[in-house]
Amino acid sequence: MNENQVKGKLKEIGGKIQEEFGDAIDSPTQEAKGKATKVEGKTQKTMGDAQEKVENTLDDAARRPH
Repeated sequence: MNENQVKGKLKEIGGKIQEEFGDAIDSPTQEAKGKATKVEGKTQKTMGDAQEKVENTLDDAARRPH
């Protein structure tokens, strides 16, 4: 796992908590902020996943005999 994957997952979890808290206290603003944070986290995690795939592909290519 890389930094973007970890930070993204943490943001996603934090956003989910904020969204549920907003629902519990009947605050559409907090729910919306939580959803936005959750989407931001998912996006960052996806970017980290792509970064890892590229790094793995480059590593595999470097190991192959020329």
